[in-house]
Amino acid sequence: MSSELQTKTLDVRRQDQVIERDESRVICRPLLHGGDPTRIKNIVQRIFQLDEQQTEQMLEEVLNNFISRHKNIREIFNYHFQKVQSFLPAIQNSSISESRKQLIGAYFTMEYTIESAALFNPSIVPHPDQAGVEEGCKRFVMSFRAVGEGHISSLVFRSGIIEKNGDLSFDPESPYANTPVQLNPDYDRHLFQLKLDEMGKNNEISTHILSRLPEIFNLEELKEEINYLSENPLFYKERQLRCFHNMLRLADSNYQVEFPENSEISERVIFPVSEEESGGIEDARFVEFKEEDGGTIYYGTYTAYDGNSILPQMIETRDFRKFRVRTLNGNAVRNKGMALFPRKIKGKYVMLSRQDGENNHIMFSDKIYFWQQSKIIQRPRKYWEYIQLGNCGSPVETDEGWLVLTHGVGPVRTYSIGAILLDLEDPSRVIGHLEEPLLSAEEHERSGYVPNVVYTCGTIIHHDRLIIPYAVADTQPALASVPVDDLIDAMTRM
Repeated sequence: MSSELQTKTLDVRRQDQVIERDESRVICRPLLHGGDPTRIKNIVQRIFQLDEQQTEQMLEEVLNNFISRHKNIREIFNYHFQKVQSFLPAIQNSSISESRKQLIGAYFTMEYTIESAALFNPSIVPHPDQAGVEEGCKRFVMSFRAVGEGHISSLVFRSGIIEKNGDLSFDPESPYANTPVQLNPDYDRHLFQLKLDEMGKNNEISTHILSRLPEIFNLEELKEEINYLSENPLFYKERQLRCFHNMLRLADSNYQVEFPENSEISERVIFPVSEEESGGIEDARFVEFKEEDGGTIYYGTYTAYDGNSILPQMIETRDFRKFRVRTLNGNAVRNKGMALFPRKIKGKYVMLSRQDGENNHIMFSDKIYFWQQSKIIQRPRKYWEYIQLGNCGSPVETDEGWLVLTHGVGPVRTYSIGAILLDLEDPSRVIGHLEEPLLSAEEHERSGYVPNVVYTCGTIIHHDRLIIPYAVADTQPALASVPVDDLIDAMTRM
């Protein structure tokens, strides 16, 4: 079932099993034709030229073609109808039949294959529900970056069991894929203004709007104030419009979503919903975080990409069904690859980061969403990391120190996975490191979406073995493991 491979004196075990991407799994996205009002109205008017019998016949034909591909296709059509409902004349809106609503919704729907191009950069954490798991085994949740048409990345999940011997068995994957319902989130007025300041987008217009809102406000309240100012302008119109756009864009980047209770975890797809994420949700690094009151919450850092710029984000959940997304803030939130430690250290949150594209940094903060300063803890020093260094997910706590997998980039942009050890009480101090890569692409792993890359976004310890799900050529995930004690013993101490 597995092959034994030697990395220096380390016994790194690669499982033969790989996680295959499934091109048959599709979600439904709104198809709004660029938001062109004239085109939307024209399409709707053509549908209204059909009589009721024709409408029902056409809807029945559409349902026959697509109902087996989606659990809730009628609900999806109704939801997409609501997105264009405002383009209907009032008299039509008041008398439209359910069949016509769903048919209109179908014309503004498109299928999207979430992982047609690639499935990669996995992260693994213990499942929040360990009930019924055989002693010595552990249920897990694994997240992936899925890439489809247009190189748009979304966040998907799988679950399974880590067996006593360290092998992983996956639960059957659902043939369905669904996006969540977006909820109406609330915002802290003071924090909202601080983020606008940090973005250089705060001015007298945004200050005026925020002054009219309560200390905790929601998206609908923000939109009401924007609409009110649109109808009663106090400032130059073009400046108002730019300000409205900036405020709504920030609000859309901080949101809440929820999946149905009866949905399987492999069905849940978090697809970009905000303008900041329009180019993709990239490289989520999940960690099981132990709170000071003994509770558990899962945090995931990821990169929101709009096609031109990036925005570091934090996603949080307790059950992998309800999620909240918030923007990370502060002078030290600049680049990709943030990785949160699994608990506070000396009363502070701690996070690894890459500020400058080259070095590994560490940050400390009293507030989990605000990071002002960073410190370099590791610089490129080996041939396989001369181009850049970064972390490969959240640190794992051991008796010897914080175990951190790193990625290094060498000649011909070849990615390898290394490892360092940080002091338990002072994680800004590196106390050990591997002289050679722990994992590098073997010949059969070199070709794919992005060649010569092995990469992971998170690991887990089980029965003294470090379980490493990793991406092969940014195309599909594979699995490896190594004894933790052997890994630490192989490090050069500093």
